[in-house]
Amino acid sequence: MAVHTSQSVAKAAGDDVARGRSRGTGKSAPPSKLRRAMSVHWYAWTMVAPVVIVIGVIIGYPLVRGIYLSLTDANERNVARSIGVNELPATYEFVGVDNYVDALTGTQFLGTLGWTLVWTVSCVGITFCLGMALANILNRRIAGRSAYRMALILPWAIPGFVSVFAWRFLYNEDRGLLNKLLGGAGIDGIPWLNDPTWAKFSVIAVNVWLGIPFMMVALLGGLQSIPSEQYEAAEMDGATAWQRFRHITLPGLRPVSTTVILLSTIWTFNMFPVIFLLTRGGPGEATQILVTQAYKFSFEISPRDFAQSSTWGVLILVLLMLFAMVYRRVLRTQGDNW
Repeated sequence: MAVHTSQSVAKAAGDDVARGRSRGTGKSAPPSKLRRAMSVHWYAWTMVAPVVIVIGVIIGYPLVRGIYLSLTDANERNVARSIGVNELPATYEFVGVDNYVDALTGTQFLGTLGWTLVWTVSCVGITFCLGMALANILNRRIAGRSAYRMALILPWAIPGFVSVFAWRFLYNEDRGLLNKLLGGAGIDGIPWLNDPTWAKFSVIAVNVWLGIPFMMVALLGGLQSIPSEQYEAAEMDGATAWQRFRHITLPGLRPVSTTVILLSTIWTFNMFPVIFLLTRGGPGEATQILVTQAYKFSFEISPRDFAQSSTWGVLILVLLMLFAMVYRRVLRTQGDNW
């Protein structure tokens, strides 16, 4: 009887506490941001989820696998493989960060990185300047403007490997059109792809030729978004063409320019087809960039070095992420909304 009385008192006290809390708050705790987002945008999340999952599998698994291999000594001779009916298990071992230390302290990675930076800066800088000039020309009312636009977009419409093979034919030292034209003018032929300096010039020229249409179209769209009243007001104030370009065009193109420069830098840094199909990194290693060298480790040398290839791939990813972070920070300090 005494026990029953104490339990009743405790239950009554608990009920009073619960009712007191309910009366104190008046309503239950608000839902979290994720729950609110799911309840409001559940349809969009449902539509996007399959794509996110597929991309996560396609990109996530190779990335994790590559990072793991970069921490091993995996090569063609110690990975799991089949010889006839025999299945040989993998015998490679975990070596930690030895591959990264070897890459960063060796001369090959730093030398290739130096040329990759020169290649990237040259291609992006020249492409941006030429794209800006062509966009300004085509933004004016000139005869045949539509035909010029179509002609300049044409390199973008042709598959990249077709363009590179066409340029390889033009660069041929003995039968190429460029040397035939030089010979017709009494000038000796140039070893476009057989001399290290001329080979670097040649691959940059081809990549610029391929990149100008994208840059021109993007900047042309940015130019057409600038109100013409600003130019008219500047002309009435007596501003010169250079002053209008500096104080109206460049600030007006800043949002577009920052985006296309970032994208063009990442694309050029990893531009595999131009280098591989035009020179295969030669002559020697003169035009080898990081991504083609990583490919060479996995598919061209013997035994194929999967660990070193993965190491270079991870380093490329880290370099591009660092560049994007620094680029974003610089833009934010200048007031851009990134």
